[in-house]
Amino acid sequence: MKIDLLSPASFAAGQPHAQFDWLRDHSPVHWHEEPDGPGFWAVTRYDDVWAVDRDFQAFSSEPTIMITDPGAESAAFGPYKMMLMMDPPDHTGFRKLIRSEFTLPSAKLRGERIQALARQIIDAVIEKGEVDFVAEVAGEMPSFVIAELMGLPLDDGRELYALTEAIHTAPEAQAPGAGGMAVMKMFEYGSKVMAEKRARPGDDLASRLLAAEVDGRRLDDMEFLLFFLLLVDAGGDTTRNLLSGGLLSLMENPDQLAWLKADLTGRLPSAREELLRYSSPVIYMRRTARQDVELGGQQIRAGDKVVMYFGSANRDGAKFDRPGALDLSRPDNAQIAFGAGAHNCLGQHIARIEIDAMLHEVLSRMTDFELVAPPEWLASNFISGPRTMPLRFKRA
Repeated sequence: MKIDLLSPASFAAGQPHAQFDWLRDHSPVHWHEEPDGPGFWAVTRYDDVWAVDRDFQAFSSEPTIMITDPGAESAAFGPYKMMLMMDPPDHTGFRKLIRSEFTLPSAKLRGERIQALARQIIDAVIEKGEVDFVAEVAGEMPSFVIAELMGLPLDDGRELYALTEAIHTAPEAQAPGAGGMAVMKMFEYGSKVMAEKRARPGDDLASRLLAAEVDGRRLDDMEFLLFFLLLVDAGGDTTRNLLSGGLLSLMENPDQLAWLKADLTGRLPSAREELLRYSSPVIYMRRTARQDVELGGQQIRAGDKVVMYFGSANRDGAKFDRPGALDLSRPDNAQIAFGAGAHNCLGQHIARIEIDAMLHEVLSRMTDFELVAPPEWLASNFISGPRTMPLRFKRA
């Protein structure tokens, strides 16, 4: 079995489950060569991924969560780091700044507004009969929600979403420097938000971030911009890619789609968790070993890169019965699409509410889905989901 978890070509039609299956069976903690780097350990079994993600004392999020080490473009950040690339206690202090916005009770308070946005999104396309489901439906919801959270115009959420797509696309699959340029454009927009919210604070997350304190001091400009980038970037990934990839999976499993539609409201929570397990929109997260440690029978050395593959963990037959089957009624679904440790997805409660609202609108108001052309997947080894998905449908 040829193993290549770096090339976007391996992810051109979704997660490379044949490679993951082989790795779990034959080399669950696998040394993976890296053409322009030292190489890394690919961790593919559920229990090992769970253990690494929860042990920040042995496995650090610094200097980065990406496989590739920070390059020259990161020099512009100076000593600053995004919250995802911090360890406790620094990570804990920064996470506390926004944690209250993303608790389950806070997320539920936004439920009615999120449902209204879902209706608005489907209202805009229901008469068309044909859409690019990613851009016109799945991408709209997280773009709108993060824009409202930050106190931005909804249309600006769309433009920021386009920038996140460029940030996640592999360098070899787009124009040279396109990813770095997208980050700079995000910072330019964030700088305008910063100036506006300082001059005219509102009841929004951006204003509260600018007024908040860490260790007795307020965020400086770069700390705010990195927070802004993180919230916009991470705020859309799971919802957008789960909705599009999830609908594709339902179309490929008509028996499961029929089961879900027979009691849409009652069965949505179970279906959503299974779609998260089955799709796993975030492909990997990297950690760096702080010390020599044994994992899965391999000796990890201090400084080694250790990469957790969530899509593989979520298809581990040691954890899930019939792991390759989509079973929307799956009981006790312990999927870890949102991570498992201190860095588990802060926005997961809002993401679940967004997913439920959109799936309910889509499946109750649209029917007879048919692909107009094969989906084009995002050229990325980090985020898994269709980039475009032209779809024909009928009004239910």
